[in-house]
Formats: sequence, C-alpha cells, structure tokens
Amino acid sequence: MTSPKDVDRLLLHASSMVGCFEVKLYDIVQQQITGALESIRKQMKELEESGFLKGALSAEKQLALISGCTDLKAAVEGAAFIQECTPENLELKKKIFGQLDLIVDDNVILSSSTSCLLPTKLFTGLKHVKQCVVSHPVNPPYFVPLVEIVPHPETDPSTIEKTYALMKKAGQSPVKLNKEIEGFVLNRLQYAVISEAWRLVGEGVVSSTDLDLVMSEGLGMRYAFIGPLETMHLNAEGR
Repeated sequence: MTSPKDVDRLLLHASSMVGCFEVKLYDIVQQQITGALESIRKQMKELEESGFLKGALSAEKQLALISGCTDLKAAVEGAAFIQECTPENLELKKKIFGQLDLIVDDNVILSSSTSCLLPTKLFTGLKHVKQCVVSHPVNPPYFVPLVEIVPHPETDPSTIEKTYALMKKAGQSPVKLNKEIEGFVLNRLQYAVISEAWRLVGEGVVSSTDLDLVMSEGLGMRYAFIGPLETMHLNAEGR
C-alpha cells in the first residue's frame, strides 16, 4: 500500500525483495500504481547498468515478478507477508489494518513500516494481532539493509521468527527488539547523536561543517564496520 508521499519508500523496499518473491503493489488510485511501476522499471534498469542490481535474476525477470492492483482483496490473496507503507498517520494505518483484519487468513503476517508508531497503538484489538509486527526499514532500504522488527505484546514468537527469516532471505539485515519502545532503537541512537550535535554547534565548540566531518570522516566510517559496543571491546582496556 502506498501514497503520493511514500511511494519511493515502498518501491525500494519492494525491489530489494523481487529476486525471491512475487510482489504486488496496492493503492486506491490506479495512477499511483502505474507511476510506481514505471519508477521501479527505471530504477532497476539504472541499477543493472551500474552493476548495483541485487539478486541472480536480470532486471527484466525481476520486473516480471512485480504487479499492482486497486482491489484490496485481490492484492492480498495468497499473500504470506503484507507490508503497509502509508504515511505516519495513526488513524489511516489503523483503518487499513482494520480492513485487512477482516479479509486475511490465520497465516499471513501483517507488518507496518512505521518509524515511530508503537505496535500497541497500531494493532491492539485486531483479531489477528498475533500475526502483527512492525518491520521498520531504513531509507534507502536498497542500500541500507537494516530492518527493525518490533513486536506487539501479543505478537506470536513465530511471527517474529518468520519475519526475521523472510528479511534475511530478501537480503536485508534484520534486528529483533524484545519489546516495543518509543523511537525503537535506530531513532533513539540517532536522536542522541543529533541532540549532542546541536549542543556542540550551539555552544560554539565546533562549526556545523566540521561537526558533519566528525561523522562522515570519523564515527560514521568506523560505525559502518563495527558498532559502538564492539569498538569499546576492541579499544585499549575496553574504553
């Protein structure tokens, strides 16, 4: 499911999966689907030409696995995993999951790409709540593979494991949160860095240009290979 504001996010997430899965895009506006498919084709051809296309299949073969429709029942028929990618609007997302709750079976996983809304706010009260989970990708998901898997308190453990396995198979790098928390993990870490960055610049310690260099030419480069805990473990006396 997509919207004019979120179309690129869905397209990138879908295209990273097409080497292994059939993907069906759903929207209530046919023009959105048509435009999305055209954008996918253009992006995948560019990726293939530049040597960045993922998977063993050619761009054409991957594109053959992607389709779209404006009928919700048809869109989810036979689905094993449904990823909602609408804007960060709680009422809109709840409406969509309410509709899905009435038509899906007991095997499909219902997932949201939300980056900040808690699963308890999204899924509480649904009869298929055990099949519900947040799978938060990171933009651009084709090149940044992290996916945060966040459970509702009533999510069945098998839903988490199946989602984790699917994301691994799709070439992503999933992490499992043991419980929901405001901001999840990535944004909580990001907010801490941003807060300190504003303080350092605001107090005149460093310029904004040099602050960005500290990240892009320092911490960012290091954290691209190892995380903060491993860095401390490998550093002198674990500091």
